[in-house]
Parts: sequence; structure tokens; C-alpha cells
Amino acid sequence: MGQTIQIQAPDGVAEAYRTGEAGRPGVLLFIDAIGLRRQIEEMADRIASWGYVVLAPNVFYRDGSAADLAPQGDLRDPGAREAFFASGVMDRVSALTPDRSAPDTAAWVRALEEHAGPGSIGVTGYCMGARLAVRAAGQFPSTVAAVGGFHGAGLVTDADDSPHRAIAASTAEYAFGHADQDRSMPLEAVAALEKALTAAGRPHLNEVYEGAAHGYTMADTSVYDEAATQRHFNVLQGLLARTL
Repeated sequence: MGQTIQIQAPDGVAEAYRTGEAGRPGVLLFIDAIGLRRQIEEMADRIASWGYVVLAPNVFYRDGSAADLAPQGDLRDPGAREAFFASGVMDRVSALTPDRSAPDTAAWVRALEEHAGPGSIGVTGYCMGARLAVRAAGQFPSTVAAVGGFHGAGLVTDADDSPHRAIAASTAEYAFGHADQDRSMPLEAVAALEKALTAAGRPHLNEVYEGAAHGYTMADTSVYDEAATQRHFNVLQGLLARTL
């Protein structure tokens, strides 16, 4: 359905996957730590089939192309996912600090708006991409009407720039589907996120998917959970329909 395009980003040219009919409401999809690959493209195509134009940028463009950074093996094989994450993946995740991601997000929003119809956009993010989605809503409160965050990591920290602190500046509706017993988003963090959403007066769902592991939406990995993934698609489809 889609195609790979090139976007002029603050520190170079970034690939992005764009799919869906031009002129439809726009959805910006923030990838997980594994990167821009066929799995992400298939998820973007599915969202686009609901009536949207979807853009999924390679947020790790500073570190290489999507092909350069892609796993070489099958992450469904025993131990392969763990080995891939031990290969330096988290170094590039850690390097994508807010001072880098904020100007990048401005470039992604501009590129999406070139193809989307007028009006608000939605954002959805997976793993560390959920952090980027939440921050995008605070950065562009008059533009972002919907935020989805699924098996999000580190949404609540003690830092002044913790992603959850961006909620107060936003005007979006939120839907979160947390992985059960996720060390990167423990229950106390889920509760703190709930408090921030409530204090900001933002309509939201903030749910824990019982039995679902971190990364549950990614069918190309060993932690894929079909039931949790379908639940997340149902929630996200409803969120986008209500807001866009």
C-alpha cells in the first residue's frame, strides 16, 4: 500500500514509510526500539486501511538506514530478541534525547501534513516510541488530538523532562495499553501516569494488558501476543475515530 520517502530532518535525511490515501486525516506512527521494518509497515498499512494517511519515520536516522539497523536474524527464534537488544540497540535509544527528538518531531509533523487532510492528527507509539508520542502531544497541543501508547517504556521518571510531564500542555485524548509486569513501566509508574492524565483533565484509557509482555504487538518477535495486539488495534481504532 505504501512507499518509502525521504524527509529532510535536522541532522540529515531520514527514511519514512508513508501509506494511505492522501488527503485523509494524518497519523504519525513512532516505531519501537527494533526499528523501521516490514512489521512496522504492516501495522501502518492496517491503520491506513481505517481511512488515514500514516507516516512512520526512521527516528534512528542518525545511526544508519533502516536496513543497516534491522535485525539480521529471526527475532522469533529462542534468544534472538535478547541478543539483538544486547548488540547496542539501547545506546541509540538513549541517544535520542528530547533535544534531538523535539526538532525531529517537528520535521515528521510537517512531512505528514504535506499529505494529510486539514485538521488535527493522531500519534501512536510503541515501546520507546510511546515516549515520543506523548511528547509530541505536549509539543504540538493545537495539532495532536489523539495519542496511543502501547507497551510504552519509561513514560514516567523522576527527571524534569519525563514524558508524562508533557501531558499538562496537551489537548489530546490518550489511550495506553501497558504490558503486564513490565520492568520499564511498573504499576507505580502506571498509577503516576493516571494521576497526570487526571490532573490535566485529559480523556483517557490507561490499562494494563494482563499476561502481555513488553513488545506484545510485534509479530516478528518471540513476545508477540495476538489477543493483546487485537485489543490494542481495537482501542486505537476507536480513539482515532472519536478524535479525527
